Amino acid sequence: MTNLINEELEKRGLTVKAHPCHRLDRDTSGLIIYAKGKKNQQKVMDLFHNNLINKRYFAVASGLIEKKEGSINFNIEGKNAITKYKVIKQTSDFTSLDIELLTGRTNQIRIHFKMIGHPLLGETKFAFRKDFKIKLKKLALHSRQIEFIHPITNEKLTLESSIPEEFLKFI
Repeated sequence: MTNLINEELEKRGLTVKAHPCHRLDRDTSGLIIYAKGKKNQQKVMDLFHNNLINKRYFAVASGLIEKKEGSINFNIEGKNAITKYKVIKQTSDFTSLDIELLTGRTNQIRIHFKMIGHPLLGETKFAFRKDFKIKLKKLALHSRQIEFIHPITNEKLTLESSIPEEFLKFI
């Protein structure tokens, strides 16, 4: 993705290079922040490292999650990891969720929902796709909103990405 973005910038006649400030799991769709130049990248990465960026996700978990909202607090690789969730819609086969990450561990959402017995639909890394009643070809996890104070302008930014069409049936 970085190469594609930088090729597009070059086509537009811009000499600046784009650098990713965080990552998404390969199977997760949605927002990712890029910065113009290494210096700006470090400023945004510092916001992530200091938990100054609010990250919200849409996900669909298997089965019915009984608590309508709550937090999952299990360490991942010895580090504190906290995931808050709120149920959007549910049936006996699935629960669609609004998720807020309070920490940012690798695969955090996927691991936490697997740990509470409700792996995400389409999961292949932490569960077997064949075990789900509802079959999806992709992981039902989408980075839908990122909110932070811009490190240069001090302006509050709220970036949003629409939920992919294939997930709308779960809302």
